[in-house]
Amino acid sequence: MECAFTGKISHPCLVNSSKVLLYRRKEMRTQRLYPSTRFKVQVLPDQTHLSLKVGFGKQGSSTDVGLEKIVWPSPNDEIPFWKKNFPSWDTGPAVPVDIKKDSDLMHIIHVTAEMAPIAKVGGLGDVVTGLARACLSRGHSVEIMLPFYECIQKQQITDLVLLTNYNSYHDGNWIPTNAYRGIVSDIPVIFIEPSNHFFKGRQVYGGSYNELEAYLFFSRACLEWMQVTGTQPDIIHVHEWQTGALPLLYWDMYTHLSLKKPRIVSTIHNMEHYGECRQEQLSKCGLDGSIYATTDKAVDDRTIGHNPERLSLLKGGIVYSNAVVTVSPTYLKETLNSGWLASTLIRSRDKYFGILNGIDAYMWNPAIDVFLPAKFHAERPKGKKICKYYVQRGLGLAPESTVAGHQVLDKPQKVPLIVCITRLVAQKGLHLITHAIKRTEELGGQIVVLGTASDGRVQNEFEGLANLHNQGPNVRILLMYR
Repeated sequence: MECAFTGKISHPCLVNSSKVLLYRRKEMRTQRLYPSTRFKVQVLPDQTHLSLKVGFGKQGSSTDVGLEKIVWPSPNDEIPFWKKNFPSWDTGPAVPVDIKKDSDLMHIIHVTAEMAPIAKVGGLGDVVTGLARACLSRGHSVEIMLPFYECIQKQQITDLVLLTNYNSYHDGNWIPTNAYRGIVSDIPVIFIEPSNHFFKGRQVYGGSYNELEAYLFFSRACLEWMQVTGTQPDIIHVHEWQTGALPLLYWDMYTHLSLKKPRIVSTIHNMEHYGECRQEQLSKCGLDGSIYATTDKAVDDRTIGHNPERLSLLKGGIVYSNAVVTVSPTYLKETLNSGWLASTLIRSRDKYFGILNGIDAYMWNPAIDVFLPAKFHAERPKGKKICKYYVQRGLGLAPESTVAGHQVLDKPQKVPLIVCITRLVAQKGLHLITHAIKRTEELGGQIVVLGTASDGRVQNEFEGLANLHNQGPNVRILLMYR
């Protein structure tokens, strides 16, 4: 997981900006910013070392998986195994302390709509949590700012306290707002809770409020909180279209108030979501939306010549950020060569970088994961067979009689089990998934698909496949992933 950038960056709408280093390193000199400066990315070596001398806790020692202690699930259980109580909502290992620390430390604030595990819809939440933990392990001061969604269970947060009562602007009114602080996955999190109806509902997305206006409010509320509290991080790292207005607000409003120090990094996780925004909607956060309706700022290029032209928060965030990052070098090349934002990204090429997403090798470590029925690692893989059989038993893909004494019989283990966990959207290759279901069954394997679709037609298609296959011995399609 890379968490460091070095070099000089520019705000393309500003000149004579203050001296800056973004995710800076000690050996790099601070230089003055101009619109066409270059920006160098320094990829840090992976400092994550996994010790294999890990026991299996309550499931037994490293030589004893503790099979007799496992309560085997069944498809006939009143409560499916995936809905039963786990040891904790957030029991990932603490941020490792044995990683080499960076010499030039920074204060970094991530502003995001998602964070795993408490507000996770897709990969965005995992990446934000993993990146924050990686930077913490290197000694940086890191916080995440997140809407305090009504669906977040407060018991999932440790040390939750009310930090600040303040007001933030929306549509001509100053909205009383609470800022809470708590710890999630060893990361300090600032939760923003407006007193109006924003972020109410049973899930992260899909409430009864206007999501676009809610995230415009959230973007300004984060900056307002920094101003009210005198917080001046080195980096404000924004993610996806939901926080695309924050760079506009920062450079065109808050730098004229008290925020001077931060520089802005924007990460594009999925360019399919571009934050279409009417000018009058942007104006509700206190900016004049008409100012941004130009091709060199935030106008949605696809709407040029139509009435009225629309804005794109994703494009605005790209233009106004000091650096823009996407999730892999391959995706960077793809976005530069195709899509309506390609011309904007080409103009921003000197500040646009592709850094391959990583994973948190401590949090996703099967040798210590409390959620698994048995632990395993490369030197002692026996627990992996137990986990596979646990899933097979719970989904009805293996007969219950295959457990004899302390042994799991070989028959279910010899059947290949394929698991696909994904959002069911076109860019994930839906035709490949449906083909894999058919071919896996034909070849005698087993396949589990866990996902959900925002498109009603796709959802109906997979519901039909579930009705066709789920009573058989080899396929389970579970349409419940959020």
